[in-house]
Order: sequence, then C-alpha cells, then structure tokens
Amino acid sequence: MSIIVESRRRRLENIQKDYPTATIIDVTSKGEQPWVKFSPFYPHGNIPVPFYPRWKSESVEGIWQGLKVFETAGVDRAKMSNQDMKNIKRTVRKYGKCKGHSAGYTTLLGYLDARKLIYLPSYLWVLENPLADLVKELRKMSESQTVILLDYETNGEVENCKKPLSHAYLIKYYVEGNYPIFEK
Repeated sequence: MSIIVESRRRRLENIQKDYPTATIIDVTSKGEQPWVKFSPFYPHGNIPVPFYPRWKSESVEGIWQGLKVFETAGVDRAKMSNQDMKNIKRTVRKYGKCKGHSAGYTTLLGYLDARKLIYLPSYLWVLENPLADLVKELRKMSESQTVILLDYETNGEVENCKKPLSHAYLIKYYVEGNYPIFEK
C-alpha cells in the first residue's frame, strides 16, 4: 500500500471521501497520542544539536529555532529546553532579518544548508531513536493499507525553500527507505 501526505487544513470529510479505506494520522502538535510524538515540537529530550557536541535539545523545533541568528538576537538555547510545545518560534517581526543558522561558533548557514545539515539530521535522529517503535508500527500499517499523514505543510521537496518543509514527508521518506541525507 502506501503513505500519502495531506494538509491538516483540508476538511477531514473530503480526505475520507478521497481515501475511504485509509487510516488517517495527524502527526502535528495537535495530533493524538502516540502520533503527536512525530511533531517537531514534541519534547523527546536529549536530542543532539548538530555542530554543538555537548548541547542537547528537548525538540527538533527547539534546535531549529534556537540556532537562528537574527539582526538583533543570536542563538537562543532556551528554545532548546522548551518542554511545552508552545512559544518556540522566533520571528523576523520581533528580531529583524534572519542572518542564518549557527553551525558552530564561527559559521552561519543559509536556509537551504541549515535545512540539510541541521533540521534533517535532527529529525532523522528522532525517527531512529525515540520514535523507532512508532516508525515500525507505521511501516507495518502502510504495508497492508493506505496511511494518510496530516501535516500543516505539504512541501516534500528539500530544495524548495519557498515553502516550509513537511515533516510528514520526512516520515514517509524514512518509512519508505529514502530519507534525504546530505554530507557536511
């Protein structure tokens, strides 16, 4: 069978009409247990922070937001200790233009490189470690039925920086054995 990514903003009735026999799983921060654990905001804890060997983060989103460097603000490690899945985002409205993501103490990465070298490895670590059992369950489900993963974002193209990347697509890629890996 297969895994399909659909927008969480789409009416559930319409998704059910298009896929009447599919299992629908919300993998966003609004999802049900245990599937909410796939949200990048979920506080798994102890997630290694790329480029900072001694640092750990509660969530993948904490890493992504915490390593942003703005015109008026640098790295914010407090975002990495957030456990309530709220108030993690850091915006240009508050801090000015984003200059990049910190990759060590002297390097800033542009958006695409940060996506490839920070976000993707961090999310992969979560899939392979705290989510390993749920990934197995999802893989088994997708072998016998169509599984719909709901996400707010539906961009599955890593190189398309005009839209945020869908973590549901990353789940799909990993389960199907083609997770995108980029070398430093």
